[in-house]
Amino acid sequence: MRFAGKVAVVTGAASGIGKAAVLKLAGEGAHVFAADIDEAGGRALAETSNGKIEFVRCDVMVPSDIEALMNAAAAKVGGIDIVFNNAAAGGDRAPIDEITPEGWDATMNLVLKSVAMGIRYASPHMKGRKGAAIINTASVAALGAGYSPTAYAVAKAGVLHLTKVAATDLAQYGIRVNAICPGFINTNIFTASLDVPGAMKDQADAVIAEMSANAQPVARGGQPDDIANAVAYLASEESSFMTGTHMLVDGGLTIGQRHAWDKETPGMFDALIAMEEAAKAGAPA
Repeated sequence: MRFAGKVAVVTGAASGIGKAAVLKLAGEGAHVFAADIDEAGGRALAETSNGKIEFVRCDVMVPSDIEALMNAAAAKVGGIDIVFNNAAAGGDRAPIDEITPEGWDATMNLVLKSVAMGIRYASPHMKGRKGAAIINTASVAALGAGYSPTAYAVAKAGVLHLTKVAATDLAQYGIRVNAICPGFINTNIFTASLDVPGAMKDQADAVIAEMSANAQPVARGGQPDDIANAVAYLASEESSFMTGTHMLVDGGLTIGQRHAWDKETPGMFDALIAMEEAAKAGAPA
């Protein structure tokens, strides 16, 4: 019960990583304010918790909603101990040579500005509280190209740098700020924005789940609980010497080129060695 007596706030709480984090924190004693625009999912989550989870409807694209969320959580015991700024979606999928200003701004507002405002409106309620911790969801997309659409990747890179500078701003108040970079996690984030019938989204989720088992050295798809466990660590006293940094939880996805860990995928040096061996085999004795 690492979080007994503590108040936590989780955004994007009704499904996926957010839901897993809510259940993890509440399961270890926290009173959790679960925020989402999915009212049905959020209320269903709260109804099973015997009062340990309270649902608050919050659209993180609306700063006043975030402010109201943090004020409501702080009113519970006079402050907030843990914040997990998690809400996001894939954003505009257009490449840089096609994206509209509106698509760019909407993605930045959802993925980056929402985190900034989460920190902004939570931190006044966290000052001086022992063990106060903020955790932000970044992504492997913040670390390199090819993992996501362009605008999303840039916004997540912004989340990483925001984490660093916020940690310096808030250190004087005893508030730690860290981020998590998930890899290929089996959630609906990949299909939520697709303009297709629900049954087709379910099929797409199943295909993604199957593909993800072979996407990285750890031979299984990442699960929301993998990230929830990291959230709990960064929210706990066990990580009290960590701030302004990030944890990479990706099953080794970013470890290197695929041939480095998949022996069935030849790399450049494998090809050169094969040529050398073939030449030797054909050379006269």
